[in-house]
Amino acid sequence: QVQLVESGGGVVQTGGSLRLSCVASGRSFRRYSIGWFRQAPGKEREFVAGYNWAGGTTRYANSVKGRFTFVKDDAKNTVFLQMNNLSPEDTAPYYCGADPAGSTSLTSPYWGPGTQVTVFA
Repeated sequence: QVQLVESGGGVVQTGGSLRLSCVASGRSFRRYSIGWFRQAPGKEREFVAGYNWAGGTTRYANSVKGRFTFVKDDAKNTVFLQMNNLSPEDTAPYYCGADPAGSTSLTSPYWGPGTQVTVFA
């Protein structure tokens, strides 16, 4: 079992930055894929950025490439999402997901409760 807790959300103006954190407990997530997802009102949950442990690769959704940076700190069992140049389209609750499989997906077994990000024009 892995427990995940996100933090760092808030309200910022367009062009601003936020840094989200996701702390894992219960077991080390060195052999887990970890991903950030978001779900805007009226939309499906979508992948934002994540780390696939099998290949040791980090990937991003096209909509956030060049603006968001995923960082994994195994020593602290924590992953971060540095979000720069935010726009109102980034407004959503952000969720951290973990999966012992090669990558995270909407069917990954472990999720945090989420942290709200709101960007105003």
